[in-house]
Amino acid sequence: MGNFYKDNDDLRFYIEKWIDWEPLVRLTEHDYNYEYGFQNADEAVDFYKNVLEMIGRFVAEEIDPYVAEMEREGPKLVDGEVIFPERFDEIFEQIKQLDLHGMCVPRELGGMNMPLLVYMFQTEMMARSDVSIAAHHGFHGGIAMALLVYSIMEGTTEFDEETGHITSTRFGDEISEIITGQAWGSMDITEPDAGSDMAALRTRAEQDEDGNWYVTGTKIFITSGHGKYHVVIAKTEEEDEDAGAYAGLAKLSTFLVPTWVEDEDGNKKRVATVERIEEKLGHHLSSTCVMNFEKTPAYLIGERGEGFKQMLLLMNNARIGISFESIGLCESAYRMSKAYAEERESMGKTIDRHEMIADYLEEMQTDIQGMRALVVEAAFHEEIAQKYQIMAEMSEDPVEAKEARAKYKKHQWEAREITPLVKYLAAEKAVEMSQRAIQIHGGVGYTTEYGAEKLLRDAMVMPIYEGTSQIQALMAMKDTMSSIMRNPQEFVKMLAQKRWQSLSARDPLERRLAKLESLLLSAEQHLVTKTAVDKFRSLSGVPIFDWPQELTREWNPKRDFAYAMLHAERLTKLLTDVKICQLLFEQAREYPERRDVFVRYLERAEPRCRFLYDEITTTGDRLVSKLHPEQQLEGAAE
Repeated sequence: MGNFYKDNDDLRFYIEKWIDWEPLVRLTEHDYNYEYGFQNADEAVDFYKNVLEMIGRFVAEEIDPYVAEMEREGPKLVDGEVIFPERFDEIFEQIKQLDLHGMCVPRELGGMNMPLLVYMFQTEMMARSDVSIAAHHGFHGGIAMALLVYSIMEGTTEFDEETGHITSTRFGDEISEIITGQAWGSMDITEPDAGSDMAALRTRAEQDEDGNWYVTGTKIFITSGHGKYHVVIAKTEEEDEDAGAYAGLAKLSTFLVPTWVEDEDGNKKRVATVERIEEKLGHHLSSTCVMNFEKTPAYLIGERGEGFKQMLLLMNNARIGISFESIGLCESAYRMSKAYAEERESMGKTIDRHEMIADYLEEMQTDIQGMRALVVEAAFHEEIAQKYQIMAEMSEDPVEAKEARAKYKKHQWEAREITPLVKYLAAEKAVEMSQRAIQIHGGVGYTTEYGAEKLLRDAMVMPIYEGTSQIQALMAMKDTMSSIMRNPQEFVKMLAQKRWQSLSARDPLERRLAKLESLLLSAEQHLVTKTAVDKFRSLSGVPIFDWPQELTREWNPKRDFAYAMLHAERLTKLLTDVKICQLLFEQAREYPERRDVFVRYLERAEPRCRFLYDEITTTGDRLVSKLHPEQQLEGAAE
């Protein structure tokens, strides 16, 4: 009997040994004051393990054997309704019976009150079988939790003063409908010609004289868009042509838009339509919809103009979720490749004994272990941050609220630092590993017989949705550069410390890690110095007394950060390798059996990082000059 939890020692290491569950469980259990809740973290973790073991068995036995059959049939749009294969509906009926849609929803709202981190491990296991099923499942509990968080932030959720338990919430009926499997939702952002550039969105929301809102527009690439509840980002304010390229973000608001209403007899009447479902390269079990809204009744969430902020509130979790999905896909690619290589004989031995294939397999395993270390760290800090943010919102004690806000900021910064790194790496590795799986399978990998080609088809979208890889790289670069510029003295001090540590640390592995950290800091120093030099060059002709103002306020991101933007992906790869090495070294110090994982990752990271450093410090001037000839002219004029 298969089990996707029990057969994965690396995944179980985090749940059973590594994660510091106490603070997370204490926050989730409201300091253990539920009447029928857990009395301590150990009780809770035992329950989490049992649930994950049950899910691992369910995925291996009830989903995985039927994926190929379901994918061949796929969803169809019939008379405006999306129809799925019968087996798909049966699987989601089983998921409903297992109460998995409400895993993270508080007990008082009918859920299981489990940490989001546990749900994320479930996502990885489901994605190992099929990413489409994992994604559709996510648009049940994920939307339920989004509505709850939005209600808390807008002040329409009430809590018991003594216990902190929820007594009422604005979207209680919708949450109940979703977690009982009667409905699901979607996040509707993307439009034609408006993908990453949210300021270009054109869908509008208008208010009538009675204060009712109506949404009009078209949304595309809406995953699970055939559901009842749509969280729609729409413009509510008038355009200002002189306000600048990003001013449109302040004109966005968030709405809950049901796609149908029911009459007294329970008959559905559609008020929004699925125009079509996309014919896609992969994710064949996901209905990716084009949605049309024509004066569709809508309900404002929060305040007008908060749409972009509210989107960001959930985006970190969404990107962490995609990272877990990507790792699940990588796990599938690795295991499929390993199983085939152990059986396929060539030139007198199985191909897993051939040096190059053995190297491929070890690299895949090592990368998965490194990515899992990174994504668990991101998910842990993101969830802790959100729980402290909610605690600060609901607390009536100013001292307690202040402490909660301080802890929120600390964990939120950790999550913000890591999330773009893991979204970038996991998405890119999903493509790389699925392509490698085809290569290891040889000719049969190019056929549909083994399923390797399906993994590549499914992986190709990972670097695109929920923020492209390039957007992740730009975010990582911006935060890195901003941090250095805010406190250059601390940066210089850290660089000196790491250089000394690379020579003086007792553990040779610690010295190697410090050398890698020094290399990263040197690359960052180069980018900051280069940016500063280019900025000073642009001050030619500006009176010297005006330089402080120009240097602190008059920054043109497109011009002044051109060199750093060119190298953003290389910097992101460096940041990611170093962060993973730091996490794995920390594990190795506490658990000797993890030292092998750290050594394997470090061996591969060292030459990669040296190459990236050389690229950052020796290339780019020619292309930047070509893209920004005005800088070259300014330099020549000096």
